[in-house]
Amino acid sequence: MNIHAIRAIYRFEMARAGRTLMQSILWPVLSTSLYFIVFGAAIGSRMVEIDGISYGAFIIPGLLMLSLLTESISNASFGIYFPKFTGTIYEVLSAPVSPLEVVTGYVGAAATKSLILGVLILVTARVFVDYQIAHPGWALCFLVLTAVTFSLFGFIIGIWANSFEQLQVVPLMVVTPLTFLGGSFYSISMLPPLWEKLSLLNPVVYLVSSMRWSFYGVSDVNVVVSVSMVLGFMLACLAAIAWIFRTGYRLKS
Repeated sequence: MNIHAIRAIYRFEMARAGRTLMQSILWPVLSTSLYFIVFGAAIGSRMVEIDGISYGAFIIPGLLMLSLLTESISNASFGIYFPKFTGTIYEVLSAPVSPLEVVTGYVGAAATKSLILGVLILVTARVFVDYQIAHPGWALCFLVLTAVTFSLFGFIIGIWANSFEQLQVVPLMVVTPLTFLGGSFYSISMLPPLWEKLSLLNPVVYLVSSMRWSFYGVSDVNVVVSVSMVLGFMLACLAAIAWIFRTGYRLKS
């Protein structure tokens, strides 16, 4: 494996994040802080506990997943789309660099930026809400797994997109609504039976549930099922990326 190529792509993407610090880090942290102020402090003080957890603390895993999913997808999709837009992707494709090394560099950088953001959000949450993480090791594993998986998904979107507008379609029109309806602000057990069953069709439910379990030891879905769903989606993304490089789908358009 060409470590130098991976390092070059990784360092370039991380340097770009430093040049766009407001957009990459500060704005997501600020927007999440507003959620904590409105839902955690203002509304949460008037809400009853859910599963023995104060409402402000209960929504932390959901807000963390909301930011992690959207930023992982956005970072990875923009990272690979911009070389397509400027034409510099031809330099990457013609270089002695394998598809695995290209994906590792871009996805590794996107996942790293998302993990940094996740840590900052947890630190920010401490300002507004008192919480404890019951299983910190598992929480870290879920963070890494989610960041890598959805960075792979974002990479696919970046290849598929033909405009900057298309880059925003999936995060804004698909991922964000699914996250809001995926138990981020409530437990799906609070829903009527029919809606509770329909909620299980939402993949974000499994992400939020597993993260909430790592925090408080409670979940709406079995943790093994949740992890299996994420791993299955990761394998599907890897298969799609392998097909893209094998066929050249939109790599040069």
